[in-house]
Amino acid sequence: MAVKMIEDSDFIISNEVPGPTKEEIRCLLLCKSEVSSTDIVVDIGCGTGGITVEFAKIAKKVIAIDKNPKAIELTSKNLQKFNLDKKIDLIENDGLSALKSIENIDIAIVGGSGGDLNDILQVVSSKLNPNGRIIVTAILIDTKVQAIAKLKELGHKPKIIEVNISRGKVLERGVMMEALNPISIIYSKI
Repeated sequence: MAVKMIEDSDFIISNEVPGPTKEEIRCLLLCKSEVSSTDIVVDIGCGTGGITVEFAKIAKKVIAIDKNPKAIELTSKNLQKFNLDKKIDLIENDGLSALKSIENIDIAIVGGSGGDLNDILQVVSSKLNPNGRIIVTAILIDTKVQAIAKLKELGHKPKIIEVNISRGKVLERGVMMEALNPISIIYSKI
């Protein structure tokens, strides 16, 4: 199934909320997650909703969590803009507290943990359905190390890729490549 990715510039953004996750990263997350139309996805730390929106185009249901009320509002606006707000639950709360009320998880994406990464991974791991997947996106080395260590402790076999995206800017004289912030994608499948 071909999926057309939404361009970064098409999202409603705010200086008060990080995101959206870059288009190329969202594309890799869809691929690495192996998301299907039967999956229930939880997006922890949804920010502007870039990941939530892309997964909502495919998944059965997406639960987007963020403790920042402005992030929830912005995610809601982006879901409405792309007519994807019908199969989404938005939860304004910290990830750890919000996860307590969620029982069915096929794919958990952790983009923000508020310092509770170990506890979030523990809870998510215990609530994953058979063949469930966990994905952590990380820009800090410490987060990468912590995520891998915790996933191993939980009996997972995590994999990691480091992604460095550069986009070309066409100038009068040629093309200049501009690097974006590198990000790691840590993923594990039961």
